[in-house]
Formats: sequence, C-alpha cells, structure tokens
Amino acid sequence: MIVLASASPRRKEILEKFFEILIYPSKIEEESDAETPEDIAMDIAEKKASDVASKFPGDTVVGADTIVVFKGRILGKPRDLEEARKMLKMLSDNIHKVITGYCIVHKGNMIKGFEETEVKFRKLDDELIEWYLSTEEWKDKAGAYGIQGYASIFVEWIRGDYFNVVGLPTKVIVELIKLGFRPKR
Repeated sequence: MIVLASASPRRKEILEKFFEILIYPSKIEEESDAETPEDIAMDIAEKKASDVASKFPGDTVVGADTIVVFKGRILGKPRDLEEARKMLKMLSDNIHKVITGYCIVHKGNMIKGFEETEVKFRKLDDELIEWYLSTEEWKDKAGAYGIQGYASIFVEWIRGDYFNVVGLPTKVIVELIKLGFRPKR
C-alpha cells in the first residue's frame, strides 16, 4: 500500500492517477533548520514521511514539501490577503523557482530528492491581481498561487516538470514504479 503523508488535494490527484493510495496527513510542524531551499524542502518531506511511516510500518509512505523561491527568498503560504498581494506583485514579470522535496519510505529505506522548476510570470496588472485574490485560490498555496487553477493565466512559460509546480514531481511516480508498484488500470 502507498500512503500519502499529505492533505494536499493536488498531490492526492496526481498519485491517484497511477496508484491506489491511502491518505494520512502528517501532523508535524513544517519547520526546518536546513540552510538551502532544496535542503529545507527535503528535510520537511522526510519529517512528514517518517512521521507517517511510524504509524504504517509495513507500507510505503510518500512525503513531499513544495516551496517557491524568488531571488533567494522563500515564499511560503501567505498568512493573509495583503501578503498574497505582495507575493503576486513580486512574481509579476519575473522568473521564480518551485522546489519540491520528496521522501519515500519503503521497507526501512529512504529515497530522498528534490525537483526544481522555473516559472516565468507575465506582467500582472493590479486589476488582474485583485481579480485573482477575489477567487481565494491563493489560500494555502506556496507563493500565493496554484498553477493548475486560475493562476494558469499568469504563466508565460515553465522550464521543467509541470507536476512539480502542482506539488508532486513525476520523479516520485517513477521511483514508485521502480520499487515494484504498478499503475492501476
């Protein structure tokens, strides 16, 4: 059995396209003492996976953490509307990185890694930003946007794995297939 250590509907949707899964969100605090964005994302993913693996010792557990990085600054989930507005204005007409750390716990072993995708936003005027904020889609999203939703119109281009920006890189699917899991039919 594959257990997803996340409440993210986007991660669930990606994994469920391939496998039968169980959802059991980790309750850990998403904090890390790691220094680089890549290490922070992997550290939090490992903490999530380890937490849930302790409750499902015979199963394979997948943990992930996605962060947005702009000019070396990590943009987490905005606390409120004003912070979301500031993030979107920062990202407007700029390139940022989306980094997802992942950890798979399988038979006492860990497979850890990260995926990085570059995203270029078109220039967003205030009217478009205010319209997007009114949709409330920005809530609970790193960088204040979800590429799979209304914010898809912000994207001029991406370089890398689209599903990484959604929240779970395809590398995770490949690793699970290599471990012997077969996609559902």
